Amino acid sequence: MTPVPKRAVDTHVHVFEPARFPFAADAYHPIAAEVGTADDLAAVLDAAGIERVVLVNPTSGYGTDNRCMLDALERLGSRARGMARVPLDCSGRTLDALARRGVVGVRIDFMGSGEAAIADRATPRLLARLADSGMVCAMQGEGAQWIGIAPLVANAPGRVVIDHCGRPDVHAGVDAPAFAAILRLADTQRVAVKLSGAMRFSAVDPPYPDTDPYYHAVIRAFGPTRLIWGSDWPFLRSARRLDYGPALAHLAHLLPRAADRRQALVATPERWFGFGRDRVVA
Repeated sequence: MTPVPKRAVDTHVHVFEPARFPFAADAYHPIAAEVGTADDLAAVLDAAGIERVVLVNPTSGYGTDNRCMLDALERLGSRARGMARVPLDCSGRTLDALARRGVVGVRIDFMGSGEAAIADRATPRLLARLADSGMVCAMQGEGAQWIGIAPLVANAPGRVVIDHCGRPDVHAGVDAPAFAAILRLADTQRVAVKLSGAMRFSAVDPPYPDTDPYYHAVIRAFGPTRLIWGSDWPFLRSARRLDYGPALAHLAHLLPRAADRRQALVATPERWFGFGRDRVVA
C-alpha cells in the first residue's frame, strides 16, 4: 500500500446501507459487491492509513435522500465531513441544518440531472446560497457539458470542486474546447480539481494511460494547492474489479513528489472541507 502522511483525507467516497436505508425507486441500485457501509469504510480507511474522509451522497442509490450519508457522519464522528445532494431550489435554512450535522457542501451532478440543470436559473441561485453559507459546491460533468458548466463556475461567488478531473472526452484531446474551459477556471483561484475517477473516463484498461495527459494538464494549470484526491470507493458501476490500494497508488503516479502529495492529501482538503475546525454534530 502506498504510504500516506498523517491526517490524510480521502475526499470522495460513498456509503450504502440498503438494509437500513432503502434505495430510491428511480435510482440505480448498487449490487451487493458495490455496497459499502460506514463500518466497511472505516475498516478500509484504517487499513490504508487514511485518517479522514469526505462522504459524497451518491446519485446512485439515494439521489437527494441524504439519510444514509448523515447517519454515517454520526457514526464516523470527527474524522468525516459530508457533501449532500439537494434540489436546486434548496433553501438556506436547509443548508444550515445540514451544516449542523457535518455537511460542508453540496454536489451538483450535471450528468444525473441532465442539460436542464445547466440552463436552470435555480442553479446560480443555489451557488449563491452555498457561498453565503460558506459551503463548497462539487460538480460532476463530462465531456462537452463543460462548455455550459464552465460559465456557471466562473460566475459562482464561492468555492467549487470539479469531480474526477471533469471526466473529459479522451478522444477529443487536451486542446478540446470543453477541457480548455476547465483549465481556464484555474484563473478564478476559487476552483479545485479532484485527481480521481480515472476509470470514469478512460477508454483503456488500468493503469489508464490515456488519462495522463488530462491529469497532467490540470496539475500544471491548478498547481498542488488546488488539487485534492479521492478514491471513489466503493467503485460503483465499474466494468472490472477495482481496489483501494491501486487507487491510492495512482496519486503517487500523478504526483511523484512527497510534498505535492501531502498538499493534495492534507493541507488543501483541510482548508476546503473544514477539518481544521471542530465539528459539532447536532
